[in-house]
Amino acid sequence: MLGVSGLRGIVGASVTPAVVTRFAGALGGWIRQQQAGGTKSNRSRPIVVVGRDGRQGGQMLYHAAIAGLTAAGCDVVAIGVAMTPTVGVAVDHYSAAAGLMVTASHNPQQWNGLKAMVRDRGAKKGATSASAPAASLAAQIIARFHAMPEPAPCEGHATIGDVCEAEALAAHVERALVATAALGKGVLAAIKKAKPLVVVDSVGGSGTQAGPAFAEQLGCRAMAMYDTIGRFPHTPEPTRENLVALCAAVKKHKAAVGFAQDPDADRLAIVDEKGRYIGEEYTLVLAARALFELGGPFRKPTVAVNLSTSRMIDDLAAKHGARVIRTAVGEANVVEAMKHNRCVIGGEGNGGVIHPGVTYIRDSLTAMGLVLALLARTKRPLSALVDEMPSYAIVKQKVDLARKEDAAPTLKAIAAAYAPGRAGTGVRIDTQDGIRLDFDARSAWVHVRASNTEPIMRLIAEAPTAAEATHLLGEVAAAGRDG
Repeated sequence: MLGVSGLRGIVGASVTPAVVTRFAGALGGWIRQQQAGGTKSNRSRPIVVVGRDGRQGGQMLYHAAIAGLTAAGCDVVAIGVAMTPTVGVAVDHYSAAAGLMVTASHNPQQWNGLKAMVRDRGAKKGATSASAPAASLAAQIIARFHAMPEPAPCEGHATIGDVCEAEALAAHVERALVATAALGKGVLAAIKKAKPLVVVDSVGGSGTQAGPAFAEQLGCRAMAMYDTIGRFPHTPEPTRENLVALCAAVKKHKAAVGFAQDPDADRLAIVDEKGRYIGEEYTLVLAARALFELGGPFRKPTVAVNLSTSRMIDDLAAKHGARVIRTAVGEANVVEAMKHNRCVIGGEGNGGVIHPGVTYIRDSLTAMGLVLALLARTKRPLSALVDEMPSYAIVKQKVDLARKEDAAPTLKAIAAAYAPGRAGTGVRIDTQDGIRLDFDARSAWVHVRASNTEPIMRLIAEAPTAAEATHLLGEVAAAGRDG
């Protein structure tokens, strides 16, 4: 699958070394053309940082990506197994033109793919800038991929520079530590004094060493669930059903918190000290709360989130006089809004926290730092902080699609069913990404859209109770079928 999130599929089927080389070549050629101001005469060699999430089979595609970039005339800084946010930080740290991450994120073992990130033209040396390309730019790269002959043409002999993984990670960790320390004088000392026990499940991905090590640098005692990179010990998406062992470990060892990263460590799910999975939706809310309560004062701060993110962020923002901007689903869309509106924080309800002081990439390390700072400064258990927040339930369903376009009739039918003249009052409609219906009188919403990363249609509902969310989801789904 190709989209704003990059390239993704099953290795040996839709994702092969040839496909990866071609896509990397398309990215490299596009970068050179951008740097040349739209001409093909540019002879300078842009630098691209390349990393991979560690899953088995990834090394083959990693070398294919490097081959595609060098054939396109790009110089490559290869950092090996790395977290996606580490690649983003490295792009800024080395003032590279772009980054390319070999990963399928939360998808199962047999999947893999590519995530591209680009640096804004004119960005100052070392400044935070690298992010997933905006939808319009991603479309240009994809168009170039489709137009490119196979095999990809070779435009020159570029160089490959191997940088120690530790060097790139050190730059990332330093930024995350600075962001945590910026929450107020004595924050790091408070964490070190508390010495909380943190259990980390990195699912054998690129955060396996980095996650626990970062917690220890903050002053925590860290326990890693798994220490082998390559094979996932369980289904990698950090959802409740996949984190039973982490919940049990937190409770058994009387830890203060459990953190779960996905394979490329850009997402973070959380387990409280009771061994209760509180999920990914709370990650951004807790991180934003830490920023608002410890890092302020802010003057009318702005937060950017996507349409599928819990309304808890709206409740928190209202309490602190902040503004929430909703965007289409996709990290690139959130980041575009963050940059345009100078947001102090942003992210997605899938456990993705984006802190502009660290990187414009979702970052599990920064999320860990913000949450641990909140626990240390409030001196309260995580369960208490969570329980005092407004409670909502999210119910998710999905429908298989042959093509993304097959979702269109359902979306059209739902829009017609809830049109202003028919739906009555209190229903707000947002169609920037599928359709989102806000039922203000019921403190609920429903979002229906075609996925950017899988051949499915997602249906998500949030309401004060699971029963209400399920009922509302059924109501909207019926409207889509009846249409």
